[in-house]
Amino acid sequence: MGRFNGQLKQFWALLILTVFLFLWWFNFPAAPPSREKPPEKNDLEGWRAGFSETDLDLLARAVQAEAEGEPYDGQIGVAAVILNRVRHPEFPNTIPGVIYEPLAFSIVANGRIYNQADSRALQAAHDALSGLDPTGGALYFYNPAKTRSAWIKNRPVLKTIGKHVFSG
Repeated sequence: MGRFNGQLKQFWALLILTVFLFLWWFNFPAAPPSREKPPEKNDLEGWRAGFSETDLDLLARAVQAEAEGEPYDGQIGVAAVILNRVRHPEFPNTIPGVIYEPLAFSIVANGRIYNQADSRALQAAHDALSGLDPTGGALYFYNPAKTRSAWIKNRPVLKTIGKHVFSG
């Protein structure tokens, strides 16, 4: 019986190790995110082909609510995260779909998404829609002083801008 217990323990240890390696392997992308050159700063009308004025307004209101008081690059970063999610297959494929996805953003639950955006947040949204992404392709952001989520804190950190950590 003792030999059988030893084999059983080895089996479970090997199974746990295999599952861990499987999960670890599939949490890392096969290739780094694309580092395409963003459009020139004066080409701010290029976004119009894929998004509407309503999309711009909603994105700006999300930036205002999530990143008010943050550095300008951090505000662009918040907008870029939303747009990165729009392009990612695991998220809704529209700006409203991403922002209003259940439990995705506390600004929807607390109503801050309905406040008017200022000109700085509007310009940050505009810049992100034009292709600027100071986060390097992040899908998430959080303020480490405000979040208690162990899951988000274990995501790979891509960049920190102001009080926000941007992760993949």
